Amino acid sequence: MGLSELIYGAYERRLMSQIPADRRPRHVGVILDGNRRWATAQGSSSSAGHRAGAAKIVDFLGWCDEAGVEVVTLWLLSTDNLNRPEIELAALMGIIEETVTDLVAQAKWRLHPVGALDLLPAHTAALLKDAAESTATIDGSLVNVAVGYGGRREVVDAVRSLLAAHATAGTSLDELAQVVDVEHIAEHLYTKGQPDPDLVIRTSGEQRLSGFLMWQSAHSEFYFCEAYWPDFRHVDFLRAMRAYAERQRRFGA
Repeated sequence: MGLSELIYGAYERRLMSQIPADRRPRHVGVILDGNRRWATAQGSSSSAGHRAGAAKIVDFLGWCDEAGVEVVTLWLLSTDNLNRPEIELAALMGIIEETVTDLVAQAKWRLHPVGALDLLPAHTAALLKDAAESTATIDGSLVNVAVGYGGRREVVDAVRSLLAAHATAGTSLDELAQVVDVEHIAEHLYTKGQPDPDLVIRTSGEQRLSGFLMWQSAHSEFYFCEAYWPDFRHVDFLRAMRAYAERQRRFGA
């Protein structure tokens, strides 16, 4: 083992010692940003960047397991991304399908698709549904796979679902208007029944959410990292965890 590896290992251990077990997030959301810019910097194709990003996911989930994170949400494809050129989008869908298939084969995590599956190619949507069914009984953390996800679309879908449910029950619009509240809408989100994200991480240096978990992240802590997603390291993850542990959460107060 070289000197640099010894120093790196010592730094990791120092970081871990600064993250108390009782101040770790239950739910971590991640905006996996920077794959294409990483590829450009490498002189590679966008597909190469997306593959490099996909290869990072298993490592990241392993770090979350070690930290005791119970829920992870990975934003792999937004609704805006669906407008990319057909050739690029087809390649990206193929990489996402390969990634989900690999996560299923790991047999470590319960996968849950998050997004407007009706906007995706039929094969991709079917694969995501099958992944959820085949991993439903695994005794591991829950991993939300956000594909075709947009925060505004999620809220619209939640309201539609809420209205449809009450229409079936015979509730009039006037009656619904009198009782509907935040919890009613939350019960129809893609992540219904899950804790809201405590920590949201975005890579690539961009400091915006772009609609990611727009409803659920109202009281989340945010951590923005300069590294492109394929370059995101264990120490970057530990720094995010340390930053979270050091904050005083006020939940809007």
